[in-house]
Amino acid sequence: MQDRDAIVIGAGFAGMYMLHSLRQLGLSVSAIERGSGVGGVWHWNRYPGARCDVESMSYSYSFSEELEQEWVWPHRYAMQPDILRYANHVADRFELRRDIVFNATVAKAEYDETELRWLVSTDAGETFRCRYLVMATGCLSVPKVPDLTGLERFRGRVLHTADWPAEGHDFSGQTVGLIGTGSSGIQSIPIIASQAKQLRVFQRTANYSIPAWNSPLPAEQEAELKRKYRALRQKARESYAGDYADEYYTSVLDLSPAEREVQFEKRWREGGFNYQYAFADVMVDERANDLAAEFVRNKIRATVKNPRVAEILCPKDHPFGSKRLCVDTDYFETYNRENVTIVDIKVDPIVEITESGLCTNDGEHRFDTLVLATGFDAMTGALNAIDIRGRRGALLKEQWRDGPRSYLGVAVAGFPNMFTITGPGSPSVLANMILAGEQHVEWIASFIAHAEANGLREIEAKSEAQEDWARMVTESAAKTLYVKANSWYLGANVPGKARIFMPYVDGFQVYAHACEEVAKSGYRGFRMG
Repeated sequence: MQDRDAIVIGAGFAGMYMLHSLRQLGLSVSAIERGSGVGGVWHWNRYPGARCDVESMSYSYSFSEELEQEWVWPHRYAMQPDILRYANHVADRFELRRDIVFNATVAKAEYDETELRWLVSTDAGETFRCRYLVMATGCLSVPKVPDLTGLERFRGRVLHTADWPAEGHDFSGQTVGLIGTGSSGIQSIPIIASQAKQLRVFQRTANYSIPAWNSPLPAEQEAELKRKYRALRQKARESYAGDYADEYYTSVLDLSPAEREVQFEKRWREGGFNYQYAFADVMVDERANDLAAEFVRNKIRATVKNPRVAEILCPKDHPFGSKRLCVDTDYFETYNRENVTIVDIKVDPIVEITESGLCTNDGEHRFDTLVLATGFDAMTGALNAIDIRGRRGALLKEQWRDGPRSYLGVAVAGFPNMFTITGPGSPSVLANMILAGEQHVEWIASFIAHAEANGLREIEAKSEAQEDWARMVTESAAKTLYVKANSWYLGANVPGKARIFMPYVDGFQVYAHACEEVAKSGYRGFRMG
């Protein structure tokens, strides 16, 4: 049994910063990481074309001015190898590895009400005892493998984008089947198509995607951004999405048709999430959303030469932005290649996987390698994968059977001294994840410092505060178009998972202010003693 003041589960970007922050408080702390290295989602998601959909200068730590000034990002949108290199640099720079236990999966965490300690056990039999337990398990860290009849029979290689082999995979000369056209599919398809002899894409849901216009980051532009970094970071903290891109330019419906087209084109040329967050009414007014969506569909039609294929790729069953917006490089252009075909599995569904490929209603498709770009059990998957037991042995997974409940997305009633970073009920996946993680880490660290200074042995969310917050999160989401899609925001991609909108939609700046007010009030909504 190893005693610590705190245990952090996960060594992604949130976990590393939490480890660093708790050490700064003078606490003894260890992080437990199931991977062989730091980086979290970027350690596992090594698929071809993997990159961040937030610009690299923004998707980076802001807590250290020295770090942000010394690090050089080679591209506007960082590729996975560069992000992982950055994560390793941070681990080395702040000497974090000495307090990280790698290659260890946490199997159980149980609260001892007598000792007021958490007992944390790994699958290898190691046990840790701590006062504070911080779950930095990530929102997108449990791969969703589809329930496909006969998958075990396939004789070729099966690869999942969320658990890609570190050595990579050579698709040269191969016929490849790929299931899924969410973010990982949209990023990997152009790269795989450039290598493979033949690529057949199986699409259930067409997704909206905006060009990244990714390119090397000119040294003079980087230097200018670094000169303005403090102001840009502050702008990000006061924004809806936790980013310093311009937001809420105007209302779409206030523009004339000609002005609207100019602004849509301008934001399209800027690329990325600027197109979604630049307008005040796109996510709350169906008329505005329809206009933004049709502009994107027309871009797809203008890009894809085959009209039938273009219509398959045009999303028509959910509002623009209600599923996670994708940011791509040459995705739609890839369907103009002679070696790429697409199957609409809503029209021609998959029946079973065979030894040599898969069968749809219309017949068999043969391939050498099957790529599953099927996403994650998002937001709650990693937490529910651990046997977490609070007061009187209450199981978190059971408590969340009808959907997750938390206070501020950071604490759960009945689970004292336990915190969740970017948990359900916080902006998390609707914001710049590094900044969302930083805000949570800093708030949690301040709360723990408060507890230590005041001799508090237990801090726990009150049930009534948790229910009030959960109700507000649900009611806020209901006022938007986010709830009109069967998205992973709602858990709709996981059979049997409760349908409840999990992120907080009112914006990062509104959420951060709410957290600050709770702290200033003496941590209203918490039971302390």
